[in-house]
Amino acid sequence: MNEQALDNNKVIETLNKILELELAGVVRYTHYALMVYGYNRIPIVSWMREQATESLSHAQDAGELITHFGGHPSLAIGPLLETHKHDIGEILRESLEHERETLKIYRELLSLVEGRSVLLEDYARRMVTEEEMHQGEVDKMLRKPGDVETFSK
Repeated sequence: MNEQALDNNKVIETLNKILELELAGVVRYTHYALMVYGYNRIPIVSWMREQATESLSHAQDAGELITHFGGHPSLAIGPLLETHKHDIGEILRESLEHERETLKIYRELLSLVEGRSVLLEDYARRMVTEEEMHQGEVDKMLRKPGDVETFSK
């Protein structure tokens, strides 16, 4: 186990970035769910609402860890980009980009805490796993039927 001490300030700063990105995910997925039209609206809206609920849960988890380590949860929200492109492909591509940014911050947290805090290391690994799985699902949704190769921009 690494003998270095945990940098509480850096950990809290990173957790606040996670909180802000996850809150942005709540807004983003809620907005997307409102903007879906067409034959497949019902299952897609249902999936989007599930993602909004999951983002809220992730934000709450990050907030609880911030206060656990003596920090103050941010009232800010991560970046929200409105492209006014509302076809499902555009929505999913925006979602994938947001998820990639969120995964990057969870990986930052993991590198900060590895060998320093079992609680935070387990949390970060679990969230990296969830985000990678989620990205895989969005990637599959972006593929044309019959495509096996991963989606590329």
